[in-house]
Amino acid sequence: MIAVQQEDFDLGVEHKKLIDSTQSVGAIVTFTGLVRQIYERQLNDDLVQSLYLEYYPGMTEKALENIESQASTKWDLLGTSIIHRVGELKANEQIVFVGVASRHRKDAFLAAQYIMDFLKNEAPFWKKQRTEKGGKWIESKQSDIDAAKQWL
Repeated sequence: MIAVQQEDFDLGVEHKKLIDSTQSVGAIVTFTGLVRQIYERQLNDDLVQSLYLEYYPGMTEKALENIESQASTKWDLLGTSIIHRVGELKANEQIVFVGVASRHRKDAFLAAQYIMDFLKNEAPFWKKQRTEKGGKWIESKQSDIDAAKQWL
């Protein structure tokens, strides 16, 4: 399941949906990303007040479907769920949920990490961070690019 939405999500509900939509499940791995209060550690840290996320409707969902499909060809998965929020989010709010159901934990762990690594690089989301000092668009980090490269 893929969802790009403004509304928050409930971890318990999403976990139960994965269980209810699969048979013979042996493992469910979930990841929840939060809006960081401090984006990059620097000498004079400026606390994040909010993060505004834009996306390209249709294109973003297609990119997420492709990532999900690639993970499903690499590992024996019984179900997946990717939820990404858009709009203005405050520090510490939930921003992304990835859930993976599999017969075995190894497949679930690897697939969840793979999905997140590629989501950070290939899904078209644009993020603008707002602090007391103003706003700025966030660029891709080299560490995220390197994380995706490990799978190639």
